[in-house]
Amino acid sequence: QEQLVESGGGLVQPGGSLRLSCAASRNISSIYIMAWYRQAPGKQRELVAFITNGGNTNYADFVMGRFTISKDNAKNTLYLQMDSLQPEDTAVYYCRGGSWGQGTEVTVSS
Repeated sequence: QEQLVESGGGLVQPGGSLRLSCAASRNISSIYIMAWYRQAPGKQRELVAFITNGGNTNYADFVMGRFTISKDNAKNTLYLQMDSLQPEDTAVYYCRGGSWGQGTEVTVSS
């Protein structure tokens, strides 16, 4: 299984943007589905978005139109562009391929 390392989290004001990255230790082009999940304090981990090896994407209703998942196979990296962030988006965000990353924390607060 590949190792996944997320980065790009931080503190942002409501309405702001962040771009998360997930660097994989191996070629991701053959991984059928890669996804972003998140886990807010006291809540269960939930699916945010996924992308197939063919480039098809799917989003949770709560991020539709605000977040964009993409990947760069040449860089073995998965991305999550997050726009119009709201306090309810505060969570630890995890990358998922054949394994889990360690997570990167996103805090949306004024």
